Amino acid sequence: MASPAQRYAASRRRAGRHALNDFAAQFDFSLDPFQVAACEALEDGHGVLVAAPTGAGKTVVGEFAVHLALTSGAKCFYTTPIKALSNQKYGDLVARHGAANVGLLTGDNAVNGDAPIVVMTTEVLRNMLYAGSPALRGLAYVVMDEVHYLADRFRGAVWEEVILHLPDSVTLVSLSATVSNAEEFGEWLQTVRGDTTVIVEEHRPVPLWQSVLVGRRLYDLFVDDDQHEVNQELLRLASDEARFARINDDRRPQRGGRRPRSRIDVPSRPDVIETLDRAGLLPVIVFIFSRAGCDAAVLQCLRRGLRLTEPAERDIVRRVAAERTADIPSDDLRVLGYGEFLDGLERGVAAHHAGMLPVFKEIVETLFAQGLVKTVFATETLALGINMPARSVVLESLVKWNGEAHVDLTPGEYTQLTGRAGRRGIDVEGHGVVLWTPGFDPKHVAGLASTRTYPLRSSFRPSYNMAVNLVGQLGRAAARELLESSFAQFQADRSVVGLMRQVRRNEEALAGYRESMQCHLGDFPEYAGLRRALKDRESQLAREGSAQRRAEAAASLERLRPGDVIRVPAGRRTGLAVVVDPRATGGPVVVTVDRQVKRLTVVDFPTPVESIGHVRVPKGFNPRSPQARRDIVSSLRNLQLDDDVSTRPRKRSAAADDEVISDLRRAIRAHPSHGCSEREQHARWAERYDRLRRDTDALMQKAEGRTNTIARMFDRVCDLLTSLGYLDGDRVTADGQVLARVYSEADLVIAESLRAGAWDGLGVADLAAVVSCLVYESRRDDDPTPRLPPGATRTALDDLTRRWAALERAEHDVRLDFLREPDAGFAYVAWRWAKGHSLDAVLVDAAQAPGDFVRWMKQLIDLLDQIAGAAVESSPVRRTAEQAVRALRRGVVAYSAVA
Repeated sequence: MASPAQRYAASRRRAGRHALNDFAAQFDFSLDPFQVAACEALEDGHGVLVAAPTGAGKTVVGEFAVHLALTSGAKCFYTTPIKALSNQKYGDLVARHGAANVGLLTGDNAVNGDAPIVVMTTEVLRNMLYAGSPALRGLAYVVMDEVHYLADRFRGAVWEEVILHLPDSVTLVSLSATVSNAEEFGEWLQTVRGDTTVIVEEHRPVPLWQSVLVGRRLYDLFVDDDQHEVNQELLRLASDEARFARINDDRRPQRGGRRPRSRIDVPSRPDVIETLDRAGLLPVIVFIFSRAGCDAAVLQCLRRGLRLTEPAERDIVRRVAAERTADIPSDDLRVLGYGEFLDGLERGVAAHHAGMLPVFKEIVETLFAQGLVKTVFATETLALGINMPARSVVLESLVKWNGEAHVDLTPGEYTQLTGRAGRRGIDVEGHGVVLWTPGFDPKHVAGLASTRTYPLRSSFRPSYNMAVNLVGQLGRAAARELLESSFAQFQADRSVVGLMRQVRRNEEALAGYRESMQCHLGDFPEYAGLRRALKDRESQLAREGSAQRRAEAAASLERLRPGDVIRVPAGRRTGLAVVVDPRATGGPVVVTVDRQVKRLTVVDFPTPVESIGHVRVPKGFNPRSPQARRDIVSSLRNLQLDDDVSTRPRKRSAAADDEVISDLRRAIRAHPSHGCSEREQHARWAERYDRLRRDTDALMQKAEGRTNTIARMFDRVCDLLTSLGYLDGDRVTADGQVLARVYSEADLVIAESLRAGAWDGLGVADLAAVVSCLVYESRRDDDPTPRLPPGATRTALDDLTRRWAALERAEHDVRLDFLREPDAGFAYVAWRWAKGHSLDAVLVDAAQAPGDFVRWMKQLIDLLDQIAGAAVESSPVRRTAEQAVRALRRGVVAYSAVA
């Protein structure tokens, strides 16, 4: 039976392309060929995948789906990955089609949800599909904007869930950034969604020119129109700088102990903006991979007295800012640093990062879009966020912190960031500018700029919530079959073909190696096996000795007492330290000689640790207090201990007394091949054979592991859920129905807690504190001893940790690893906010940016709302969770419209 979209397409083909002509007439510019091709495919009833650069205009295709839905009396859902994008798209569609025709569903906002056009986050649509929402009736089109979020390792699975679960009658419009495997993704869409037209557009409507800012002078990175030939002046500068650095390495340091590494000064941030302003390259987004760096950049511009706006523009800035913050009490504005924020806006300068209050980010976005803010210092999150094109984009560095280490930008990341430059209909060209810094390599930057490798890799894996929902809807066998059609399995199956091709090549090489190792005196493979067994036995004894030393070190850590002075012999924390909390979860907490609070583990101690002194640790010692840490370190230094790290005497090797090794050595000497004059040459071939054999076996194992990987993981998930009583064959139990309504990475922990009644006796603030541990995730391990609320909350947190640990052991038994350890770093903050404390007091305790505070609060509210909906009607948790939501949704949290 034809879908509404297909029936409409058939009628339109008979009548001609009136829909596309009518739609195109709404714009004051002609549609590009790729837009026309995609819209024609859509009008003909095909699904479409459009992969195009940032700013190319691919959203026009999504808006054509909206137009088709309205003209045919059908529905269209427009999904985006983040709430900010949903809000922006909602505003765009309301301006075009009127408020009566457009709705918004983001979790924070529910506006006109029964409208024919509804903008929503992807998670909202996923939840509607699982719940069988009546709003799905009459749905003809779904637009998935920024579908490349499918690769996001935290949320990407949601995109595949939606694609797999949408009714066949729905026409899917997928809009993606330029990815190098768009055809592969399109082929998968063809298999799971039916006829899909793939449109790949490489051309940018606004050309992007790459430049390098050397001091205060701009150089073109390329000297040809095709952007392949690197500027020889830059190459010469790089060569001269490298020679200067080598020469200065051999010279005596200048006064102050520093050697100059470069003859080229790196310009200050105000200098960069002034240079770009003189070149006519504003407005600009300057990407700084640090929130603190963005805030510092604005402050530097204010101190310089930089002013990029005219008096009339400043009047508009003040009016917009006042309107957007009218509902925020003046005391809160003072706490939030509104004065400095407004001063920067009036001068045309602002920061934009996740640590800012959402309403402040909204103001920056609005004023930048209007051309009133000329310079935005932003973190990379802006590159994946809302529509904020600029004339120029500046990259301060080509290295970023990814949460674990400093890593180089990839070509895909470079393309995403610089893709913001060039506003269609405003700029003739866009400019991507990289700052020259010591060690700058023009060829490396040219490689980043000219490489278009941004492959889309699925991050899909079945979750506990997904499993109970699928089994409840389809049964276990049909659910397993559905998951085997995921993009993750599609890519895995394709990779197996390549792996087996390599295995066949390796087998041919192994046959040649076997022939080359033949010995006329005896069975050389047997002889090589003896030598290999000897080497393996020696390695085994070495590992066993290392394991014993680790066990001794772990036991010694358990004997430590508060105030013990220890010497850390290895790792980044080498040196003297004072133990302040020997029983902390994860390892003892110490204060190092440089006043840092660190958590130690067995990794820091290759040998057992011993106390070499003792200092008094005051009762109630607060490791977050700088003064308390200074006092401890002062007491430590008064002991006048030697800070050198000593080594333990070497022990006799266990291999020297091992009978197995002695037997192997005798067998090797007695073997006929041992006397061969070409023994070592044969041995080299044998070693090559062994290496290639191991590699080939690993390839075979990898190929086997990638076959049906998703389905086998789903089996393990279902087995665990069955053992815990959430599934019974193809039936979802009552407890499973609760789990089906919890959409969180902590879904199973929450379901177990609800089933056990662990939270039944908690008050409003206590429940908020406990649930926050399942939402919050520390940015760094810099607060090993977070402050906890008193009373019932602590007991509930201990119970929550034990429950998580039991589930983690159950996961380990079936080779799963889904549940993250609860993080109590936000518990005290959530508890105090739920108690009604002021924003000023809570932010001081939070020790985090206002934007982070609001974001975690909104996520906490969302999870509490889910818990209220999931808990059985008779459970006291339902009422407590509802009250907690009301207690938390106040003040700055309530009037922040975007999360």
